[in-house]
Amino acid sequence: MEPIFIKKSSFAVIGKEGSTIDGNGFVETLWQSMNVDFDKIFRLVKTDEKGNTAGIWGLMSNFDRSLKPWTDFKDGLYLAGAEVELDVEPPTGWKKWIVPSAEYLGFKVENNYQDTFKKGLDYLKAHNLSLVMAVFDFHKMDENGQLYIMFPVSIVA
Repeated sequence: MEPIFIKKSSFAVIGKEGSTIDGNGFVETLWQSMNVDFDKIFRLVKTDEKGNTAGIWGLMSNFDRSLKPWTDFKDGLYLAGAEVELDVEPPTGWKKWIVPSAEYLGFKVENNYQDTFKKGLDYLKAHNLSLVMAVFDFHKMDENGQLYIMFPVSIVA
């Protein structure tokens, strides 16, 4: 499993926010809510040169919203949403998070999410890399709709 290397400028995501305090299945509930109400943000969503949604993101953060990893990778916040321009304001009931510019190692989820996550962490350790923010989920909205796990390894000025 080889990573892809991506350098990404600062970006914003508008979505539905929840936390591990909400109990088991809260991430799935957030995605369902985001999908049901997607029409409320559709006109705000950033698109690529082909008109596809630029990205659907599952962002994670610790409880102080500093985008640091979840406590023990078990407790924290999650935002299920879509990429928008930095200056876009979220509608009522939606949250907006801004992510700083960073370099990412992206791993394609082929079969099992947890297995890919573990292999990604093992790759970082084997290459003496560490996370500079929480790990994010990225759904590339092209003809394949591929899911990647994005491991931020350096902040870009």
